[in-house]
Amino acid sequence: MKMSNVVPNAFSVAKYTYVAATIWVAPSALIKSAHLLERIGLAAVGGACGLYVAAALMRLGNEMFGSGWFILLMMLYGAFSFYIGIDMPSRPAQGSTSRLPEERNRGTDAAEIFSAVGTFVAAIAAFLSVSMIVVDQVLSEGSIILIACCWAIGSSLQIAAGSIARNGVLEDGGE
Repeated sequence: MKMSNVVPNAFSVAKYTYVAATIWVAPSALIKSAHLLERIGLAAVGGACGLYVAAALMRLGNEMFGSGWFILLMMLYGAFSFYIGIDMPSRPAQGSTSRLPEERNRGTDAAEIFSAVGTFVAAIAAFLSVSMIVVDQVLSEGSIILIACCWAIGSSLQIAAGSIARNGVLEDGGE
């Protein structure tokens, strides 16, 4: 066999292997599995953000902020907010192109805006918390509490976005 024929033959084997793999695994099951992994990953990121903000609050020396239950609560709230608020069901493609601007579903627009703002604010608060811990910055108590409040507001906006989007999709689907 010539060396020039080896590379094309390897690609054709890979192509047939890929086609055979998609036939054996149902595409919808594969997509649902990938979607579940994505949501779990988002929840892990949200939990990590909650942990970082809780670690920054622990620097205040307050007994409530140093409690294991408080840290766990912040991690769970962050995980829930990122799980619910970032990966929302999309609206139908025909609805966005065929409707006039006045007829568009304002609930899904609000959900997208809340999700974007919430993700941005929560991520910036987590970033500031991590930088404060890593660089060993000394911030005032007010600054630390402001960062924690921004994270809580951002996470709450994400939860609101997920709730709005899911309720809007359910209402649109029933029409």
